[in-house]
Amino acid sequence: MKKTTILAVIAMMLMTMTACRHHYEVVGVERSRILIDSHWDATSDAEVAAFLAPYKHDVDSVLGPIVGHVARNMTPYRPESALSNLLPDILMWAAKNYNEEPVFAVYNVGGIRADLTRGTVTYGDVLDIAPFENKIAFTTLKGAEVLELFQQIAKRGGEGVSSAVRMVITKNGELVSVTLNGEEIDPQKDYRIATIDYLLGGNDQMSAFTKGHDVNSPQEASNNTRFIIMDYFRTMEKAGIVVDSKIEGRVVIKE
Repeated sequence: MKKTTILAVIAMMLMTMTACRHHYEVVGVERSRILIDSHWDATSDAEVAAFLAPYKHDVDSVLGPIVGHVARNMTPYRPESALSNLLPDILMWAAKNYNEEPVFAVYNVGGIRADLTRGTVTYGDVLDIAPFENKIAFTTLKGAEVLELFQQIAKRGGEGVSSAVRMVITKNGELVSVTLNGEEIDPQKDYRIATIDYLLGGNDQMSAFTKGHDVNSPQEASNNTRFIIMDYFRTMEKAGIVVDSKIEGRVVIKE
C-alpha cells in the first residue's frame, strides 16, 4: 500500500469518526492479531526499504543470534500445552543457581506472549515469549494454601505447572484432585515453590501466593525470566540437546 493511500485512509477514518462521534458510543472492545508482512504490499517501496536497512541490520544483529533449537511447534494455551509445560520446568532447572529446591513451579499462561516454531530459537524469539520484566522468585506455602492455589488455577482453566503436578479440574473451573510427585498434599506441610515475582503479588487471580513466607525474589536484571530461558537454551545447545516438551497430563479437564 502506497504512503499516499495510507494517509488518505487515515484521513477518511478521522473524518468518519468526527462526523459520527455524536451518534455512536463504544459498547465493547475486541482485539485480534494482524500479521503485517508482504501480503499487504505486493510492490515494496524502495525508498522506505533503503531508509530502514541500517536499522534492520542493527536490530537483526541483536535479536538474530541463535540460542538453541526446539523439536516442535509450541503454542501456549489452557489447560495444558507444550510451551506452558516447558517454562515452569525451566524455572525448576534454574532453581539450583539460587540454592533452592522447590517442589513445583508455576508460570502464568498470560505471561507467555508468543509461540515457538520448530527449529532454531533466537534471542528475539525468547524476547517475544517473555517481554516483561518478570523475574524468578521462590516462596513457601502451607499445604492448605497450596490447595487454595490449585483451586485458583482450576478456576482459571489451568496455568503452566511443572512436571511434579497432576491435577484434574472440571469445565466449570473446580478442582477435582491434585498430587505432587504422586502424593496427596499435606495441609500442614511446607512446600517450596518456584514462580515469577509478578505472581507473588497475587496477580492473575492467584491470591494464594500473597500468603507465602521465606520469599526469595532477587530483583537484579539478570534474574529476568527471559535471560533464564536463554541460559537454559544455550546450556541445552552446548550439550547438543534439541529442547522438547509435550502435553503429559499435568492439567486434565474431567469430561
